[in-house]
Amino acid sequence: MLALLHTSQAHVLTFDRLRGEVAPTLTLYHIVAEHLLDEARRRGVPAVADQVTQQVQLAAEAGARAVLCTCSTIGALAESAAAAAGIPVLRVDRPMAAAAVEAGTRITVLAALATTLAPTSSLIEQEAARAGRAVEVRAQVICGAWDRFEAGDLDGYLDRVTAALAAVTDADVIVLAQASMAPAAERGATAIPVLASPRLGLRAAAAL
Repeated sequence: MLALLHTSQAHVLTFDRLRGEVAPTLTLYHIVAEHLLDEARRRGVPAVADQVTQQVQLAAEAGARAVLCTCSTIGALAESAAAAAGIPVLRVDRPMAAAAVEAGTRITVLAALATTLAPTSSLIEQEAARAGRAVEVRAQVICGAWDRFEAGDLDGYLDRVTAALAAVTDADVIVLAQASMAPAAERGATAIPVLASPRLGLRAAAAL
């Protein structure tokens, strides 16, 4: 059993669908804790460290063999909780970051939420250092996108992400910082390779 720690209910259906394609025999145990993202945005990411650790420990107690954290904002906190829980913990965007480093040196990060910019950029730099490669990371927030997501306007949200993708012209690869942005990668808005985290993250977590 793989536990998935979400901060949005919207991810449950996404990963259930991907499970059928990536690892059909895997049992998924979804934990939705929307308050963690709300508090991280309001009080700062470190403020929710203990709560994230508690959620990972609860997943282990429920019988999970590993945890996949699908929230980029709290991903680093989740990975840090692995030792306390005694099971592997993977942040969903780590495999994506490694793939981005493999794809080229000019990496553009697009985010719908400002709190994911620093964690995602830092993660890419970590993977670049691990691979012994020098990269240039450019990061930007898509204005108004997260407001659409919070309002439940998924089409409007993805329209803004798609427009931002089309505006990038000087990158070797584009990284979508939120798992919820993944459908925009399939819209063909740019000839530049676009990486999204859900499929890559679930495949890597299933291997754990």
